[in-house]
Amino acid sequence: MKYVVTVDAHIPGGLPELDPLQRVGAVALIEDGFDSVEAIEGPDGAEVGLLDSIVAVHPGGALLKVVVDAPVLEMAESAVRSIVEELLERSELLADWTIARCEVALHPKLALESLDAADGPDIPPSDPAARKARHGEHPAAGSGEDEYDAEAKAEEVRQRMLASAGELRSFSPVMFGVPDEEENEEAEEGEGGLSVSPEDARLAAGALVWATDVLVDQLFQDVQTLTEEGTTAAECDRHLWHLEDLPARYALQYDSLFARRFLVTVVAMTTHFTDGSFQRLSCVAEELALRLLLNEAHVTLETFGLLDDGVSAALEVFANNVYEDLDHEWLYDDSMDGIDESPIGEVLRVAPMGFKAWFSPFNRGRYVHPYAADEPETTQGPDPLSGSGP
Repeated sequence: MKYVVTVDAHIPGGLPELDPLQRVGAVALIEDGFDSVEAIEGPDGAEVGLLDSIVAVHPGGALLKVVVDAPVLEMAESAVRSIVEELLERSELLADWTIARCEVALHPKLALESLDAADGPDIPPSDPAARKARHGEHPAAGSGEDEYDAEAKAEEVRQRMLASAGELRSFSPVMFGVPDEEENEEAEEGEGGLSVSPEDARLAAGALVWATDVLVDQLFQDVQTLTEEGTTAAECDRHLWHLEDLPARYALQYDSLFARRFLVTVVAMTTHFTDGSFQRLSCVAEELALRLLLNEAHVTLETFGLLDDGVSAALEVFANNVYEDLDHEWLYDDSMDGIDESPIGEVLRVAPMGFKAWFSPFNRGRYVHPYAADEPETTQGPDPLSGSGP
């Protein structure tokens, strides 16, 4: 099974940050090290295959994405930690670096598959949150193991999310349900009440920023998987992170080209979210992309025990404010299969939601990235972009 292990390595404390030349050297040393490895020996002689690696060096260290083929998640994390430690020790320039994090960005379905593959007296718990806590454990330097502090980890993640909330520049707290001044005055007069606190709104915003990183990273892996397999999501035997969460009725259409177009759509949409330029969702693909983003935010918050009623309400208000309608939900209703291509689809106004129109802008005022956009119509007739959108 394929796992993407994230490794966060830091330079020793007290040393000056890496300059540009040192960063280039560090990239070369780490990449050369990975190039010399094809497989890693895991516990009991089990082999863990090294499939790919991405190295990003910054002034304070390096962030690595290591793709491995391992029987279970725990073995993937252990093997990657082992090989990265060895690569660092080999180089005099990197020998003092430390590994602050080495873990798989957990996907609930992947967790269950990994659980099914494990056995023995140390089988991990079935609950995804408890399993995530266990995955965060790693051997301490020397002998024995550090006791994993789930509460401390949750608080660390919470603070990181709160700190990154400001990156979601297109959305004010009001978009998450925090009352404005007028609503606050009405609440004081007994005509209403606070539905979402400012802190809950910030945590929800930070969770969306966090989820953006995870979603984009994992969609890259879906693109790679479908490209390597040369097949569609419906026919692929390997694990897919997110394409399997799109409407199942069109799974035979989700090939590598579709995956690339959808990834570009996600990047374009979240760029507008974070650079302050977002106005409205542009096409069906963006509506589906937002659905995946919200799901990922919920999963992350729930995994770390941060999804309480206030944050859940903030995400719900945000979704209601960004979605102009929920017509895309019918795509997940199997009883509606094929209706978009039938005459009744026009009557019910669901035909524009059909697969062939997912990357078409709802109207002239909407923007779809040129790479993802559908080819323009070449036949004579009404301009397909002049119709009204949601």
